[in-house]
Amino acid sequence: MTDESYKGYRGQALSTLKNFEALVWSDVEIKTATGQHIGIILPRSENGDDKHIVIKLRSGYNVGIACEKVEDIHINGRKEAHYQIPEKAFPFDPKKPNVKLLGTGGTIASRLDYRTGAVIPAFSPGELYGSVPELADICNLQTEKLYGVFSENMGPDQWRGTAEAIGREIQNGAQGIVIGHGTDTMHHTSAILSFMVQNSPVPIVMVGSQRSSDRPSSDAALNLMHSVKTAADSDIAEVMVCMFGPTSDIYGLLHQGTRVRKMHSSYRSTFRTIGEIPIAMVDRQKITPLRNDYRKRRDDRNVIINTAFDDRVAIVYYYPNMKADIIDSLIDNGYKGIVIAGTGLGHVNKPLYPALKRAQDKGIAVYMTVQTLWGYVQMYVYDTGRDLMDLGIVPAGNMLPEVAYVKLGWALGQSQDLEKVKEIMLTPIANEITDREPSNGYLIFQGGIPEVEDFISRYQK
Repeated sequence: MTDESYKGYRGQALSTLKNFEALVWSDVEIKTATGQHIGIILPRSENGDDKHIVIKLRSGYNVGIACEKVEDIHINGRKEAHYQIPEKAFPFDPKKPNVKLLGTGGTIASRLDYRTGAVIPAFSPGELYGSVPELADICNLQTEKLYGVFSENMGPDQWRGTAEAIGREIQNGAQGIVIGHGTDTMHHTSAILSFMVQNSPVPIVMVGSQRSSDRPSSDAALNLMHSVKTAADSDIAEVMVCMFGPTSDIYGLLHQGTRVRKMHSSYRSTFRTIGEIPIAMVDRQKITPLRNDYRKRRDDRNVIINTAFDDRVAIVYYYPNMKADIIDSLIDNGYKGIVIAGTGLGHVNKPLYPALKRAQDKGIAVYMTVQTLWGYVQMYVYDTGRDLMDLGIVPAGNMLPEVAYVKLGWALGQSQDLEKVKEIMLTPIANEITDREPSNGYLIFQGGIPEVEDFISRYQK
């Protein structure tokens, strides 16, 4: 028997499989010291360890089983998978709106090829129609792959290219635009696109998925349907993020591009509007606005694309006992802008003052935000804040740290004059700074409290 029959396995894992003559794709019952697991043995990727056997359970989830705990493997048969994305011609209906889906590398409609361990994107209109046929009930869909990168590798070059593609598609008559994007840095991209793409006449909807399409709990298909419906039918002409609202499949939420943040590493309802309420709810039948202060869809093709960006900007998360060399390093390496996520109302310790004075003398733009996320910088309340303002640090209102970071890069791309940069930074463009936060813009329910548990029990069965 060749090692190809044990694809990807090595070391202890390979020895365990050979001992029980269990091949990859075998339908097995694995008995361990802690219980029994029934499923299909999957191949291992090249970077997988050599101490676990991976099976796909009947539920559709994958689980790794430590070899040292395996007592017996009973083989019921073998079911080799031959994965192929179904593809059908996407139907065209002249009565339906035209939507363009731009891909940057997120796995919004992708699945894992278990033979190779690689992610196979379902991205052409035919592939998307084969995977999510409901899309044809909503619009005429065209797709274009801009990039194929993980979201952590998105940066100024990709931001510029995406903004330019949006402008081009608007000029070409798209009635709505969807951007498939990885979730980890989606809020950075939604923020910068809110500055690079202004006065859009159509919805611009960013969408991703927290769980891959091969998992039974995947949010990919529903997120895609919600985002496409928003792009096709909504009158909200804003840059938005469209993801699950609750953890269930009830509805999605549309978050404004500059007021949204990923707040959980794995929940499907990971995205939250901060310091505001979401723009709208969306399900497969309707879009329900929650606010009325959004920009409305127009029939013209006028849009402002401004992609100037200076990448010599850093964001610094303050922590107790931070040393001045952190700031000094940025100065010495030629940075032109620094955003600080400070404590409380916008504070850092006194040992940083000399470095911050040096930044001021070097003409570096330094802005203060708060690491609490909710709330405003209020640097005039305590002596610390007043001292920092004397050192040239500018309070950035209730701008989120990541939003301030990308806006400062964009502002420095417009001008190197610090007064002009300050004017740009403190003039709201896409609701990144608001006059006030609504009373229901800050809601954190603490589990365990009786009234909260009573509330949750009504919706979480």
